[in-house]
Amino acid sequence: MASSFARLARSAERSGRLQVSKEPVDNPPYDIHKLGDVVLRTPARRIGKVDEAVRDLARDMLVSMYAARGIGLAAPQIGVHQQLLVIDLEIEDPASPPLVLVNPEITAVGGSICTYEEGCLSIPGVYLDVVRPSVVDIAYRDEMGRPKRLKADGLMARCIQHEMDHLNGVLFVDRVSDADKLNSGLKEQGFDPADVRSIA
Repeated sequence: MASSFARLARSAERSGRLQVSKEPVDNPPYDIHKLGDVVLRTPARRIGKVDEAVRDLARDMLVSMYAARGIGLAAPQIGVHQQLLVIDLEIEDPASPPLVLVNPEITAVGGSICTYEEGCLSIPGVYLDVVRPSVVDIAYRDEMGRPKRLKADGLMARCIQHEMDHLNGVLFVDRVSDADKLNSGLKEQGFDPADVRSIA
């Protein structure tokens, strides 16, 4: 059974899918920075070459994300200022591969503008409504450096936009228009509303 899994893992790696256990670990490779940490406000740099170091970083990000029971994580959230995102909307499904996006760019937006409640691993316990486009077209490179395009809608579109904001030093609370709910939600969880940089 173990050798069979190892063959599957090697096959997945060759096909460009990172193979990482989704079981939460007690000591993840990275701590996730919280609202108020200056690293979250520093724009990320484009990745020049997608190599094994980038894949190793993506793996460690996934392990850290699963440990926090999140569905998305951007490199700046762990203090690495590179344009790298990992997303997995199916964290309960071991067979569903995560999405790794290197140097993602939104090439088009479409559909309606919709409001949906968001949360963030960098602001745990805070859940507030954010308005975003419901459909986005994305250009990016995968974990093997191959150029890819993706049309995303629903939760995937929202998650990608949320994580891409991190690459520009923007947090979801910056987009919240209801100041009263924002301030009370942050204070309840021990965060300082003064750390918000509103663009709503």
